[in-house]
Amino acid sequence: QGQLVESGGGLVQAGGSLRLSCAASGSIFSVNNMGWYRQIPGKQREVVALMTSGGTTNYADSVKGRFTISRDNAKNTVDLQMNSLKPEDTANYYCYARIYNVRWINYWGQGTQVTVSS
Repeated sequence: QGQLVESGGGLVQAGGSLRLSCAASGSIFSVNNMGWYRQIPGKQREVVALMTSGGTTNYADSVKGRFTISRDNAKNTVDLQMNSLKPEDTANYYCYARIYNVRWINYWGQGTQVTVSS
C-alpha cells in the first residue's frame, strides 16, 4: 500500500505565488504518472498538471505559463510551483500518483486548499 502526503497551499493575494509538495510513501515498486488535480465544490475534479516518469508534462490550458510541475523520481515526490495566481485558481488541490505494488493503483492525497483573494 502507498500513500500520498501533501504540504503547501493556503491564502494568497492575486498575483502571488504558492508551492505545493507531495511525497509518495509506503510499499512502492514503481510510480508512473504523478501530478495535481483541483476541485471546486459542486464541480468535477480537473487536471492541473501531470508528469510521466520520463519527464513528459501536461498542463491545463488555464495554467500554462504560470504553473510549473517538477518531480524527483528517486524520492517519489512531485511539486507544483504556482505563480501569477488568479482568484479562479481557488480550489482544493489533490496530489495524484499511479503506483505499482502488486498491481497499478491510482492514489490521491487528502487535498490542500488554495485560496486566492482579489
